Amino acid sequence: MGLADSFNRPSVTPALSLQQQEMALLAEPAVPEKFRSLLVGQDPKASLMEALREIPLDQMTERQRLLLAGLQPSGAERGTVLAEPFEAPALRALQDALLSSSAEQGKGLVLADQQILQSLAVDPLLNQVGCFALGGAADVCLNSNIASSMALRLALSETLPAVALLLGLGLLLYQLWRWFRKTEDPWQPLVAIPLSITDMVILVAGGFVVLGEVMLPLVVAPLSAALTKGLVSPLSDAVTVLIGYCALAIAPLLILRQQLQGLDKTQRPLQGWLQWRLRPWLSALCQGGRGWLMVMPPVLLTGWLMGLLLGDQGGSNPLLEMVLRSKDPLALLLLATTAVVLAPLFEEVVFRGVLLPVLASSLGRAWGVFASALVFGVAHLSVGELPPLVVLGIGLGLLRLSSGRLLPCVLMHALWNGVTFANLLLLA
Repeated sequence: MGLADSFNRPSVTPALSLQQQEMALLAEPAVPEKFRSLLVGQDPKASLMEALREIPLDQMTERQRLLLAGLQPSGAERGTVLAEPFEAPALRALQDALLSSSAEQGKGLVLADQQILQSLAVDPLLNQVGCFALGGAADVCLNSNIASSMALRLALSETLPAVALLLGLGLLLYQLWRWFRKTEDPWQPLVAIPLSITDMVILVAGGFVVLGEVMLPLVVAPLSAALTKGLVSPLSDAVTVLIGYCALAIAPLLILRQQLQGLDKTQRPLQGWLQWRLRPWLSALCQGGRGWLMVMPPVLLTGWLMGLLLGDQGGSNPLLEMVLRSKDPLALLLLATTAVVLAPLFEEVVFRGVLLPVLASSLGRAWGVFASALVFGVAHLSVGELPPLVVLGIGLGLLRLSSGRLLPCVLMHALWNGVTFANLLLLA
């Protein structure tokens, strides 16, 4: 049911692309000429207009309608009629202001509708676009502080991932070379909890999917509604996500606890069933960071090939859209806690701490890594993101085998989610 529902969830990719194009238009005045094509493109205004025109009229927000109206050709090119037949009353007021502003050239904003004036006051892009559309001069319409801020954020959002990608590719090629020369370090012993495949089906399918993702959310929904009563979005959404994820984790963790209590305690290894091996912290952090860098190229390549062959399949995690649109610091803190702390801890305990060693003991290490990664991807209930998630799961599984401990996997997973979260904040 969840996998089928993922087809109906929109992809966050179009929203991210539109956000980048809006930032590019704001950043353009602060970008040096030699870097302009790299950071903002040749004509960010035309690119943004094209992206907005691709949105069906009945699906456009009021803000997008205002933007497109303000980006229309001006003066003699516009004549007396705008190219797009919009319906929104506020937009018609903006159209009237655009068409009657010839006598106000160079005097800044002259708006007939108070609602539009308020929108422009709190939205730097609407402010800039409306100012130029109504005949404002560059020294009136452009905000150098905003332009510099947007240019810096665009540069960070594009250069940091590129540097990490190059470093990861270099590390990956070096590891492949060591494997080819048979000089890589030997993998650590893998301790499997003495549980059966049936136990894993109960844990993952029964606890994680059926109870955690289907049944318990129905029970917890009234509690979430009661706790968020009086709160407004996005804070109410962030609280709901946090409560929902905690509810998702309860059932499988209780099942795992019951399974572990039924084992012979005399068989428990000194390092524990999960092989956390918390010390030394520094080596765990280095292993997690190295694994994150090395898994980035194959994950991004898989996502790119999927987009090239099948197009955008949708089904993005709704949390991504929440981060991209939220401006509430407390809401962002709660979302970060869910994505960067709770999710890595819980998912690594289940998939790399328990499932992978059991599957590896039954199927062999290679098939154990692949099978656990496939279950990891399917459990996220997103068909559009399934192949990249499987590749990420393979990378996490290989790190579990090579390091012989669970902590680096948690750190690598947290780093992956944290960098994604930070990049969304840069584009927000």
